[in-house]
Amino acid sequence: MVKLTKAFIDRVKPPATEYEVHWDDAVSGYGLRVTPAGKRVFMAMGRVKGKPVQFTIGNYGVFTEVQARKKAQKVLQQMREGIDPRDTKKENEAANITLRQVADSYFYERPGMLRPTTIVEKERHIEQVFAAWKNKPIASITEADVRKRYTEMATRGLRGKGPAPGQAQISMTTLSVLINYAQRWYKRADGTPFILYNPVAALKGDWPRFKPRTRDIPENRVGAAWNLLTTMREHPKNPDALAGIDLVRFLLLTGCRKTEAASLRWSNVNLDEAWFHLPNNKGDNPVWLPLSSLAVALLKARKPSDDDKGASAYCFPSRAKGGYVSDTRAPLERIAKLIDQPISAHDLRRTQIRIGMATLGIDLYKMELLSNHSPQSVTMRHYAQTQKLQYLLPETQQISDWIEQQAAIVSGSNVVSLQVGAA
Repeated sequence: MVKLTKAFIDRVKPPATEYEVHWDDAVSGYGLRVTPAGKRVFMAMGRVKGKPVQFTIGNYGVFTEVQARKKAQKVLQQMREGIDPRDTKKENEAANITLRQVADSYFYERPGMLRPTTIVEKERHIEQVFAAWKNKPIASITEADVRKRYTEMATRGLRGKGPAPGQAQISMTTLSVLINYAQRWYKRADGTPFILYNPVAALKGDWPRFKPRTRDIPENRVGAAWNLLTTMREHPKNPDALAGIDLVRFLLLTGCRKTEAASLRWSNVNLDEAWFHLPNNKGDNPVWLPLSSLAVALLKARKPSDDDKGASAYCFPSRAKGGYVSDTRAPLERIAKLIDQPISAHDLRRTQIRIGMATLGIDLYKMELLSNHSPQSVTMRHYAQTQKLQYLLPETQQISDWIEQQAAIVSGSNVVSLQVGAA
């Protein structure tokens, strides 16, 4: 045994092989472990309920000898009282786990549990809506904190530009899920959770019920909207702007969800056979969807040549971080001005579905499949072909032809006079 002092620790020589422990002659169980590489680590050794326990205090440099001695005395006293300091350490770590750390575990340490697009959305909640909390212990978030942030979002939005009750609910749902996850995974030594109550739960009874949106492009304005997009793409500001315009056109023709279409890769498109594949989508149902002749022409105009080795893998590429275009505000704002009402990317999906069902009388189940909604009936789920949907090309072509016809009517060309009531 030796007297562990700073002078001794500085001059002690590393062993040739394995490690050596130098025990302090004043505090029984307090020692210094020295490795062949010269690493010096403070440690404590004792018994808890008769069982030997070795506890690492920390590296010399992180702890001074005085700090390590005080820590060792505290740890050894815990052992004498029957408390395992390793459990205490785990409890302290769990009690101080941050919102950001919980999110990282939930998003990235469960492969295949969340779609990439879902992670992107939830990351936005952490980094923007809850930016002030992300590096604080998740257990410190109170009901008062949650109510205040929800009210701010619901009344003023993220940047104070106007009410956003829907986004307030969605972001709070993300927070609630993460707190529930923390309750399950971060516990005390006796197995009880640190977070006994989810503060978001108190809000749910106060959330307003939202009516399903029905907004779309009016039937008599679809042709004008298509012509507007066609004109816009003739003089785009830059390649990203052109990709955004073409993405909006693609959404109107196919009824795809925005992110699923925006992230479409050329490797999942077959222009010769007129189909595209969505391997990862909201419905967790990988599908192969038909492409109308107009959609094929749209993509052919975008497809890089085989000689372009530096071409993007995405059909609608962007210089943005994700690699594909996500900003469709400019063309949507132009359409909104044209039809004198707000319009979103999802409203284009609603427009395409409405054209198919209400205008053209396409069967509901076919439009459900084309819009990649999960079939509800037992027969559809178990007996119908719900993934390889190329057999629905006639219906897709019918919708596309109708849009093209409406555009021609608005422009004054190819107008066909129909006899009402003709046999």
